[in-house]
Amino acid sequence: MAIHLTPDELSDALGMKSREVIRMCQEESVPILHGRIDKTLFIQTMQASGQRMPEDAEVLLDMH
Repeated sequence: MAIHLTPDELSDALGMKSREVIRMCQEESVPILHGRIDKTLFIQTMQASGQRMPEDAEVLLDMH
């Protein structure tokens, strides 16, 4: 899986709505560049801020 995902791709992978992903990015200052979000930065920022993430979100961090 790619590192930079669209809000739709990231929301599908996390089982969230894309509007929720965009809102979380705006609240936590996670950049959306050229319509894509760095999945690692998004997940780590959300975890650091205490946001509840799906249990399998760590699977997305696998870079293999």
